[in-house]
Amino acid sequence: MRAMQGWFRDTTGGLPRTFWYLWTGTLINRLGSFVLVFLAIYLTQERGFSASQAGLVLGAWGVGGAVGTTAGGTLTDRWGRRPTLLTAHLGAAAMMLALGFARDLWTVAAGALLLGLFAEAARPAFGAMMIDVVPERDRLRAFSLNYWAINLGFACAAVLAGFAAQAGYLLLFVVNATTTVVTALIIFVKVRETRTVTVGMPRGGVSAGALRTILTDRVFLGFVALNLLGALVFLQHISMLPIAMADSGLSPATYGSVIALNGVLIVAGQLFVPRLIKGRNRSHVLALAAVVMGVGFGLTAFAEVAWFYGLTVLIWTLGEMLNSPSNATLIAELSPTELRGRYQGVFSLSWQLAGAAAPILGGLVREQAGNATLWAGCAAIGLVMAVGHLLSGPARERRALVLRTAGAAPVVTVQSTAPQPAAPQAAEPVATSRR
Repeated sequence: MRAMQGWFRDTTGGLPRTFWYLWTGTLINRLGSFVLVFLAIYLTQERGFSASQAGLVLGAWGVGGAVGTTAGGTLTDRWGRRPTLLTAHLGAAAMMLALGFARDLWTVAAGALLLGLFAEAARPAFGAMMIDVVPERDRLRAFSLNYWAINLGFACAAVLAGFAAQAGYLLLFVVNATTTVVTALIIFVKVRETRTVTVGMPRGGVSAGALRTILTDRVFLGFVALNLLGALVFLQHISMLPIAMADSGLSPATYGSVIALNGVLIVAGQLFVPRLIKGRNRSHVLALAAVVMGVGFGLTAFAEVAWFYGLTVLIWTLGEMLNSPSNATLIAELSPTELRGRYQGVFSLSWQLAGAAAPILGGLVREQAGNATLWAGCAAIGLVMAVGHLLSGPARERRALVLRTAGAAPVVTVQSTAPQPAAPQAAEPVATSRR
């Protein structure tokens, strides 16, 4: 019991109260994230759209998301984290309701595009605020806790959405919009602006050469490129994996049960990862994660029965669990203070690009070269990523050290004039009530 209490204290203790407000908002928002789980089914069964029309709507959401991450990153640095988060959440809630009432194809597509824009615009602001409030020494466990909340919320949402859909699909949109508004209220009431401005920075908070700075940052762009490769592999689990399982004669319900193992393993084990990798070379951890993920997806080529598919999911989930916190802490350290929003936006853009490209590339490879070639290619990409992390790791760590040193420059915190609310007595134990 004492060992468990010590582990819990080491995992959750000492984190800033603002982090816990953001964590709580993440959990609430993810618990109500019904729409994306059931959107394809809603479009084809409730609205009567064809598979290609449903694909068009989902593609519109992806395009909106790509624009949203870019715009959100810029606004995060120039306007502030808090106003960007509030605007993005309220806009997403409004478009969620609009999408629920939309009927014809082009109205639905426009609603999906705007929903993607607002929803993804929040990501850079949220990531930048997390980096702002959590000291560098605590970021590994903070990002692990947040990733755990994401997966717990998403797993519960998938189950709750099934019950909610029985009462009518409109309820999914209403509940999703409500939880988004609740998250916005938490930010409005409990979270102050966290953006910092370096003394001597031009008016507006961001240098005029911000875009040029990012585009010439080879160390950062190399890291983004490696993440893009990893995302192309990882996202095959929602595009080509269900098709492969169907070819093996397995039902959609079996796919749902198999893929649920991903969330179960993360919820059960993610909070133990920080202690496992603490103090270890991040590039080595990322390289190991890439190999494990590649092996997991590669073994799919030999799967024919449900238990073997489940085994592959468990293997690549272990890689995902190692990759996520190390990835998050590294991107935090590679982002200059005054450009955190834009750096977060460019990094998020790699996921948006992968989301659009992964099903297309996966489908082409599978159609032209066969199922086994697709999964062997995923394994090969994992090995390429591992080599890439090992080769680029020293340069990334040198860059992180330079930015940490530069962070000692005088800063001015841009905050609201509202008084800071008192910290709740049970700020740390929030984790006991609840990727």
